[in-house]
Amino acid sequence: MSKYENAMKLMEELCGNGKEEVIALATISLSPNVAGSPRPAVRMVCAYYENGIFYVSTDAKKNKMLQIEKNNEVSVCGLGWYTFQGRAENLGWVKDEKNAEIRAKFKKIFNWFDEVGDEDNPNSIVLRITLTEGIITDNAEKYGEKQYEINFINKTVK
Repeated sequence: MSKYENAMKLMEELCGNGKEEVIALATISLSPNVAGSPRPAVRMVCAYYENGIFYVSTDAKKNKMLQIEKNNEVSVCGLGWYTFQGRAENLGWVKDEKNAEIRAKFKKIFNWFDEVGDEDNPNSIVLRITLTEGIITDNAEKYGEKQYEINFINKTVK
């Protein structure tokens, strides 16, 4: 198995397998710091991971979505010893026919979704975070490496 395949296997074990993953999602704030420079904004969100992508249920009117509209470059990290960069995209209303498969996964994976997902609200949307690069650490060295520096676009690992 290649390093990339091992890294993807580790990603699936830590973040995937049809389970809810709480991640920190960082965006660029709409208001600059006192010096006028951009500043980060971060929050915890519930997501599920699949094939290099995190999916999040959220409201289109939340600050994170307003920030993503202006700059879709984001960072995520989790307690599973990983940190990644990616691009975020609003896939639209969760009940839109094109989101039927994702919605079904939300209902299965997020035990809270039926109660608080607010599906009938057209602002209840699917946020897709497509990972581009980052690092995952395997302290147990399960697949022979301690750390994997992943390029998801080129499907390579250093």
